[in-house]
Amino acid sequence: MLQRFEQSAVRLLRNIFRVGLFENPYLDVAETEKTVGNPEFMQAGFDAQLKSVVLLKNKQKTLPLQKQLKVYVPKKYTQAGSNWFGQVTPESWKDAANPEVVKKYFELVDAPEKADVALVFIESPKGGTGYSRDDVAAGGNGYVPINLQYNPYKAEFARETSIAGGSTFEDFTNRSYKGKTGFTANIADLKAVTETKKQMGGKPVITIVDVANPLVFAELEPSTDAILVHFGVQDQAIMEIITGGFEPFGLLPFQMPASMKTVDEQLEDAPRDMECFTDSEGNTYDFAFGLNWSGIISNERGTKYK
Repeated sequence: MLQRFEQSAVRLLRNIFRVGLFENPYLDVAETEKTVGNPEFMQAGFDAQLKSVVLLKNKQKTLPLQKQLKVYVPKKYTQAGSNWFGQVTPESWKDAANPEVVKKYFELVDAPEKADVALVFIESPKGGTGYSRDDVAAGGNGYVPINLQYNPYKAEFARETSIAGGSTFEDFTNRSYKGKTGFTANIADLKAVTETKKQMGGKPVITIVDVANPLVFAELEPSTDAILVHFGVQDQAIMEIITGGFEPFGLLPFQMPASMKTVDEQLEDAPRDMECFTDSEGNTYDFAFGLNWSGIISNERGTKYK
């Protein structure tokens, strides 16, 4: 038994050491200086960012855009809140993308009526951790829905009895959140898309979503002509793709649900069993879906992962 534990420990620690999570006191500083910021490595990292971006919607071939068009980028609003540890963050308005980067590709304007096209940078819904101290204070079990849509969601389709529970710190085993309502901290992101669409009239709106988890696109998709999703890349990578410097290559790493109903009704032990969202162009945002300039990516790579 001891030998087996040591084998597991070695495997875990080896990976931790390989990525430098423990400081190595025997590092060669001169070698490090040659490695950190190495142009070849930086280019490889940037190429990986480009390849990771997924094009989900491109109505009437909105993308790519010509450089030097007049673009409007609405600022991003963040409401006041607190994190898991109770640390309070004040409300704020800030640039949704680095203006200096945008100006290298477009003429940046300050109002939608001056623009040829709008670029709306948002984040996937921040639906919380699934646990609420307020719910405990109100006499609940503390467990609440993790909301994958921007608008509030009442969990009418959740399990009556959870299939997991029984912490030694709890005097109950049912962690069900059925009937409770889940909220998101960034509903303003949805409003940014819908309001920008109204302000732009018939002019194109392109939505760029920084995705941390799957989301329900039904709320925002009708208000945008093109959708790009990414997983934390530089603004420059987005600009390169939007202007045609790099053809979209990425495929979705998970399903995008049609609704929160299908999220709650999915089977926890069955992969890819959700009903996926289908947009106005007839494309379904399923695992391994992605577009390039020609349409759905259906090459060997796409087939393999499907």
